[in-house]
Amino acid sequence: QVQLVESGGGSVQAGGSLRLSCAAYGDTYSLYCMGWFRQAPGKEREWVAGIDSDDNTNYADSVKGRFTISQDNAKNNVYLQMTSLKPEDTAMYYCVARGDRCVRGEFHFYNYWGQGTQVTVSS
Repeated sequence: QVQLVESGGGSVQAGGSLRLSCAAYGDTYSLYCMGWFRQAPGKEREWVAGIDSDDNTNYADSVKGRFTISQDNAKNNVYLQMTSLKPEDTAMYYCVARGDRCVRGEFHFYNYWGQGTQVTVSS
């Protein structure tokens, strides 16, 4: 089993930056992909970014060029650096993980989910 714990959410004005962190605990050796989804009130869950153990990354078009996903050398911590934030980035952000390649946009492929951290961007 794997537990994911997010931190770093908060409130920021448009154009500002935030850095989210996700720490993985437990059987982390079984993980290959870690990433982020987000969900705004009344909207579907949206793929944000993912990174695999070979450091391959991919991003949703809506965040490309503004968000950067990274991980530590032990592959147990994943970070999402968010810059040039917009009000439409406001959402609950969830860290996810699975033992296979990252699957863009398909949340049901992810075995493990964190509790989420709220990001609010005001105009």
